[in-house]
Amino acid sequence: MYPMQPGPPFQAPPFGQQPNASGHPVGAVLLGFFVSVVVSLLYSGLVLATYKDLSLTAANTLYLAHALLNGVIVGALVGSVAHRSNGAQIGGAVIAALGAFFGYANALPLIIAESQSPTAVWDMFEYEPFFPAKAWWNDQTGGGVDWFSPLGLVVAAAAAWGLAYVVGNKRRQV
Repeated sequence: MYPMQPGPPFQAPPFGQQPNASGHPVGAVLLGFFVSVVVSLLYSGLVLATYKDLSLTAANTLYLAHALLNGVIVGALVGSVAHRSNGAQIGGAVIAALGAFFGYANALPLIIAESQSPTAVWDMFEYEPFFPAKAWWNDQTGGGVDWFSPLGLVVAAAAAWGLAYVVGNKRRQV
C-alpha cells in the first residue's frame, strides 16, 4: 500500500465555469482601432495642410506628438473598456504603433496628390508601392535611418500599454 498523497492546495473550478470577468477585450481593441484610424487621418490631414511650412524639427515634433496622442487615446479607451485584460493591453499597444506609422505613411500620397496630381499617386503605387514606408524609415537630410520614426512607434506603444494598464487596474479596484 502507498501512503495517501495530499490533495492540491486549491480547489479547481468545475469544468465549464468561467471566472467572473468584467470588461470587453475584443470590443476595446476594436474601439481602439477605430479611434486610432480617426486620429491618424486627422494627423495626415494636418500634415497635408502644413507640409509647406514645416521644418524638419517641427515635422519630427509633430510626428512624436501624434504618436503620443494616439497612444494615450487608445490606451485610455482600452483600459477603460477591457479593464485588466493583458491581451487587450498588448493589442492596444500594437494598434497605437500602427496608427503612428500609418498616419505618417498615408500623408505622403496625399501630399503627392496635392502637389502633382492624383495620377502621380497611382504611378507611385504602380512603380514603387512601398515608397511611403521607405520615406518613413529613411532620413531626409543624411540619407541614413531616421531614428525619430521607430521612436514614434515606441512612444505610441508605451503610452498605449502603460495607460491601458493603469486605467484598467484602477477601474478594476473600484
